[in-house]
Amino acid sequence: MSVEVKDIRNQFESSAFFSHIGFEIIRFEEGNVIIKLKIEEHLLNVNGTLHGGIHATMLDTILGMVTRSVTRSKVVTTSLTVHYLASISNGELFAEAKVLQKGHKIAFTEGEIKDVNGNIIAKGTGIFKIMRDTEASYDPKAIVNK
Repeated sequence: MSVEVKDIRNQFESSAFFSHIGFEIIRFEEGNVIIKLKIEEHLLNVNGTLHGGIHATMLDTILGMVTRSVTRSKVVTTSLTVHYLASISNGELFAEAKVLQKGHKIAFTEGEIKDVNGNIIAKGTGIFKIMRDTEASYDPKAIVNK
């Protein structure tokens, strides 16, 4: 049975982690996903700017979301590279991404985080393992114990 894009969107919107960080889906279509984050005080580091872990989390999330929208499969991040380009302390951020290349087992993606004026705050790339139906019952202990 094929997974619908709306079902994938619903999975993210019902995720406790997704809502805990404060992400909001602006657009969710196949290959075209945008999320928003309102910067709150609890997301700032000791310098008073958005914590780098939030940049990384936002990029990992948008990259995974767009990959899932294209593959219609669960995916697992195997590599994430983040480039921090500017600091920010308040306002809203928007992230979007695209799948650059998709094979049967992996996908390579890139994304950006921008402020409301379109300034790029961070860029990132990710490699994702595509979890096919046969891998749905993945057991990490089975690999470790071999």
